[in-house]
Amino acid sequence: MARFALLGSFEISNGTNVCESMTPKMRQLFALLLARSNQLVSMETVVQELWEEEPPKSAPATVQTYVYQLRKIIEGGRLVPDTREFLVTRPTGYLVRVPPSELDVHVFAEEAKQGRALLAAGRAEEASQLLRHALSLWTGPPFADVNRGPLLETHALDLREQRLHCLESRIRADVQLGHDRELIGELRWLVADNPFNEWFHGQLIMALSRAGRRNEALKVFDSLRRSLDRELGLLPSPEIQEIHQRVLRVGAGRYPVAAIQEK
Repeated sequence: MARFALLGSFEISNGTNVCESMTPKMRQLFALLLARSNQLVSMETVVQELWEEEPPKSAPATVQTYVYQLRKIIEGGRLVPDTREFLVTRPTGYLVRVPPSELDVHVFAEEAKQGRALLAAGRAEEASQLLRHALSLWTGPPFADVNRGPLLETHALDLREQRLHCLESRIRADVQLGHDRELIGELRWLVADNPFNEWFHGQLIMALSRAGRRNEALKVFDSLRRSLDRELGLLPSPEIQEIHQRVLRVGAGRYPVAAIQEK
């Protein structure tokens, strides 16, 4: 049974290197069909993804050739059982039939959903473990080695947003478990990588303060304030300003986990 990975490099884990035999546009087409697995993708949509605003007149015929070649690769690599219809042609387009367990995008989405449900139910330990596993499915940016047209690029942006949401939920779970010191290093990296993400800054400020490092917490707030003012002409959000005031008032006192729930 093949497993398809889109959360990073495009990979098919079935013991063969069938991806290497695909041209860039074939990989792009296959990635698009997998990204919309079990849904009909119209010929018009495929042409738009592969050639954007300037498709050649031969585009539909070329797509048909790509599909024919993909079928040969799928059959030659034995990616799916002979009894299973995988790449389906319809009068208006194509679809691939993939059980959710075989595509990392679906596995990630389901585990992230279950992890958030566990967190909402007060089962932080289980939530943290499941959310960590969901995040471990990511090996890099989505469709990392695939040419991305407008549709795959939009889908990649959506996936990155989903990953960010999952990461925030996992951090909340770890905060509930009292893992403040363990989070500080990770949160510093996240703040550096997302310099205007106030949620990450708020979590770092609270983690440092709870660890008795109030001076460092205040420096994080001051750095954020100056960056927002210099780059965007903005003040920190009311939530971040409230966290700052709490650090000034209570120092290393314990903050409610929900002190800042959203960015």
